[in-house]
This record gives sequence, structure tokens and C-alpha cells, in this order.
Amino acid sequence: MSPKPSTRRRRTDRVLSPYEQLRNEVTEGIKNARLDPELDPSGVREFVLGAIEQWQSVARQGLDGKELLARPEEMAERILRYVLEYGPLTAPLSDPGVEEIFIEGDDIFYIDGGGYMRGVSEVTTADENLAVVRRLLQDSGREVTEREPMVQARVLDGTVRLGVVIPPIADKLSVTIRKYTMRNETLSLLVVRDSMDLRVAELLWAAVRSGLGILVCGRPGAGKTTLLNALLRAVPPTMVVRCVEEIRELSAPVMAGSYYQTRPAGADGDVAAEVSLRDLVRTCLGMRPDLLVVGEVRGAEAFELVRAGNAGCGVIATVHSNNPFDALSALRDTAIMAGGNVAPTQVQSTFQRMFHLVVFVDREELAFDEQGGAPIRRQVMEVSALMPNASGEDFLLQPLFVRERIGEPLRWTETDPADTTIARLDATLKRYESSTAQLLRGTPANVVPRDDAVENQLAPRPPVKPTRRRGSFPVPVVPSVSLSVEPGTDR
Repeated sequence: MSPKPSTRRRRTDRVLSPYEQLRNEVTEGIKNARLDPELDPSGVREFVLGAIEQWQSVARQGLDGKELLARPEEMAERILRYVLEYGPLTAPLSDPGVEEIFIEGDDIFYIDGGGYMRGVSEVTTADENLAVVRRLLQDSGREVTEREPMVQARVLDGTVRLGVVIPPIADKLSVTIRKYTMRNETLSLLVVRDSMDLRVAELLWAAVRSGLGILVCGRPGAGKTTLLNALLRAVPPTMVVRCVEEIRELSAPVMAGSYYQTRPAGADGDVAAEVSLRDLVRTCLGMRPDLLVVGEVRGAEAFELVRAGNAGCGVIATVHSNNPFDALSALRDTAIMAGGNVAPTQVQSTFQRMFHLVVFVDREELAFDEQGGAPIRRQVMEVSALMPNASGEDFLLQPLFVRERIGEPLRWTETDPADTTIARLDATLKRYESSTAQLLRGTPANVVPRDDAVENQLAPRPPVKPTRRRGSFPVPVVPSVSLSVEPGTDR
């Protein structure tokens, strides 16, 4: 017979609440009874109801210091959510309007469909949240431990990206969960969403078809990956496409080519098992790509892009930055640091030839608010062209389209890209009886497909209830994070 769970924590000497005591007892009891929450949910429900009934019986007799539950039905549902689903994360994970979820110790926040930051109403604890996060990670084959305190993985059948950091690296449990709220992004859909106008969509479509280099930049959450997915859907099926990412987020189907993602070092410290983004870029360059796509450039892979520029393949990449010029500067500086003795002028010259357009995207600010609102707007704020620079001192950018602020229209600056860029665009647009000049001046080339189903894609999706996956049942609680919940309450 297993020992009865203690009602106190050794590290904090904190009295556990009735919910925590019941949750621990039920979790341990289900494990000992060999009940499978996925195969036998009714048996689990019966077990939970029996445990609560027993708790109430003992409490009425004044034994074991147990308090009588004021709302036993609510307690049962909360414990069942924890056992059968994902506890306090069940509701935000099920809501199709929720884009991102943040866990900071005991607290859970999320961004709702109206663009507002909200908190989960029920009281949670850091160790309960950590146990749920570990459960989410089970299917990914990753585990967050003191040996591996930082983990990123795709979970829930690849529909969610999860990043977690635990002490001692962080001062408390810190988790970001990003849901892929759009899965069929196209340039025409982004036009309907007012992320860009038709001229910019057609310009980007022609740029992709012409094999031009495109750098997408912006701050986190601005819509870089969404735009990258839309650009990938404009790639002709005859192109061989190689896409590399640290954690796969791109979802556009590729006719000829593949997706690759990195692999961390083994849990036992086996560095030989690691596959970095730099390794993937280097490998893909030997696989005859017509187009190399890098989901996000942050490290040494920037130097390998210099090789890509000399290899002659098209490149589309994203980078975090506050504007187009900073994006190119960050890319250059990162490549120089990773390249050892490489000359800065050589790196800059290569990037100047490799990239033809830089697209800067941004989003509205978030706010705490009790009122509803429209979804967060993410819009293209600037499209700039790289121009020849005889002096070679720095990048020379020519803005083609600019938007002064979110919500205002994109304005053509009445300027053109470089002659070499125009020549390649015109070679593509000529097949559609159009040209770069006509497109920039507002005459549609009718190259971006206009699908009647686009409007239907804007309708909210029905909620998908996240259910437990098969796998070993987690331990009840992991006492590795400090807690701060008032003792002696049902919650």
C-alpha cells in the first residue's frame, strides 16, 4: 500500500489546499489502480467522484484535519480537467480565438481573439502548471528537467509551439505556448485581412516566382511566419524548395522539396546527436535547392547564408528587427561573428546581391481590457528594395511602399527597385501581359489567385477539445518551483 501523500512541502513548509491534496491523492490512486485516462475515462470519473465522496465523509467526522468542500461538484470537474485533459490550460487551448498563452510561475495569461491580455480565473500553482506542461511534452519526446531546463517543441499534433524554462535558469517556471491560428495562409487571404494591398501581394508573388531574395523582418508576434507561409504557397511546383527551422512552424505544402528542423544534443549530453540550423543550411546547399527558406536567422546559420548567396539559389528568410535596415545590419553582423576571419565588406556585398526586397511587418499593441475588440491587426508596414551601392559603406535601401502607422493605407513612394530586379520581375510578369511599372502604378496583373473560399477562411474555427494522449502517467506534482497559494481553500 502506497504511503499517504503528505499535506506539507518540505521546501516551503506550505500547507496544501484541499484541491492540491485531492489532486495528488487521485493522481496517485489512478496510477496504482492502473486506470488509463484515455481508454477508460468513465472509470477515471467514477474514481474521482468516489475520492471526493470519501473526502467529504472524513471531513464530516472531523478526521485528518480535512475541510468540508463547499462545492464538491466544481472540485470534481476541476480534478477531471487535470486528469483527463490539461487542467487550467484546457480552456485557452480549446478556444480558437486564443493565439498565445503565457505561464509565469503560478499565473496563466493568454491573448484572446479580441487582442487583449487576460488571466485564467481559477487559482493555479506553479507545480501544477509544470506537471501539465510536462504532459504536453510527452508526445514530442522532449522532457524538461534540471539537466535540460530549456526546451522548445511542437506539441498537440504540431498545432502548438511550446517553449519552457525552469529554475535555476529562470527565477520561476516560465512558458510560452504559441498556437497556429492560421494554417492556410495565402497572399490573397492576407489582402482580405488588410495585412497588405493587392499591389504588394502581386509584387511579392512575382518576386517569389522570379527567384528573388526576400528578407521578412519584424518584432516577435508581428506575423513573419504567417507571411512566410503565404510566400511559400506562391512558389511554383517546379522549384525545389528546402525549408529549415529550429522548431517547425511553416505548413505550406511543397511539391518538390522538404522541411527540416534542428535536433538538440542528447539528454545524456551527447553533443554528436545535435543538428544545428547551421548544419541544416550547409546540408541543404548540397541538395540542389532552387529556393532555400530559413524560418528564423538568429545565429551562426547567417554565415552559411553567405555561401547560399554565392551558390546562386533564391533565399527567403526572417529575422527579428525594428526596421528593414536593422534587419540587414543584424544579419551581416551575425554572419561576421560566425565566420571568423571573413571580411565584413565581403559579407555585406554578398547580402546586397542576395536579397532584393525587405518586407517589414508589425502588429498592434496588446492591452489589459475587459471590453471586447477586433482581432489584433498585423500589417506590412514597409517594402524596400536593395539598390546598388558603389561606395559599399553600408546597405542602400529604397522604400517602395510605406505605411505610416497600423490601420493607415500602404502608400507607393513613386520609386522603383533596381534595374536588375525590375528585369527579373518583368520576365515573370510578361507571361501575364503585365510589367513591374504597371503593377506599382496600380494596374492589377491578376497573378494573385482570387479564391471565393478566401472569405470562408476568415470564419472562426469550431473549438477542438484537447484530449490526453497515450503515454506514461505523470507523477502527481514536481516540488521544484516555489508556490504562493493561500492555504485552507477549496481552490
